[in-house]
Amino acid sequence: MKIGELADRLGVTTKSIRFYESIGLMPDPARTPSGYRDYGEDDVERLTFVKTAQRLGLSLDEISEIIAFRDRGQQPCNYVAGVLHRQLADLDRRIGEMQALRDQLTMLEAKAERGRDGAAASYCSIIEHARP
Repeated sequence: MKIGELADRLGVTTKSIRFYESIGLMPDPARTPSGYRDYGEDDVERLTFVKTAQRLGLSLDEISEIIAFRDRGQQPCNYVAGVLHRQLADLDRRIGEMQALRDQLTMLEAKAERGRDGAAASYCSIIEHARP
């Protein structure tokens, strides 16, 4: 299949496919006699893996490492487990930060509903004196 067909089939752009080829996530495709890229089911499988891994938050470097394990005939499970552990820890940290931000915004919203203190402020007294 041509690059446009692969892109349409998986919901990606042809530019993304060319980029993945340039950084080694996708192998150089076979070429038709007229020079068009010619992709097969192995390419569909690999690109599907790349997009799924990205959706799960893996970086392109991490995805590249997993593919390298596979290409060497090794199981990347221990590496993947470590990556997922780091992803979960980062997600937990970000959720904690967002919960703290939500609590602060809730407090500021309540303060705004009680009314302003009437003091002159450069911006808004509600936000200006909020503590980090």
